[in-house]
Amino acid sequence: MSLTKSERRQRIKFRIRKIVSGTAAKPRLSVFRSNKEIYAQIIDDVNGVTLAAASSREAGITRGTNIETAASVGKLIAEKALKAGVETVSFDRGGYLYHGRVKSLAEGAREAGLKF
Repeated sequence: MSLTKSERRQRIKFRIRKIVSGTAAKPRLSVFRSNKEIYAQIIDDVNGVTLAAASSREAGITRGTNIETAASVGKLIAEKALKAGVETVSFDRGGYLYHGRVKSLAEGAREAGLKF
């Protein structure tokens, strides 16, 4: 029995989420990647609250290659997080490999001042 691509990602995601959890002091930076867009949220799992969110669909995001777009989303989420008073986060790659768009988003967030 082989798993579909989405079932495999779900298993990896659950395995990551057993370990990575966001608190008020250190929330979780969650990444979702669709075929066209990329989304990021900063989540406090204890209270069940999204503190900040950014996506490639927002105005002001520089459109270029997918990797460049992901980097600008990372910078935007970091700016919103710092405005909300969040400096350190735990990174949740959401079952995706730390490569390409996910890596670019993480590096963009780090450049803009978010620590993880």
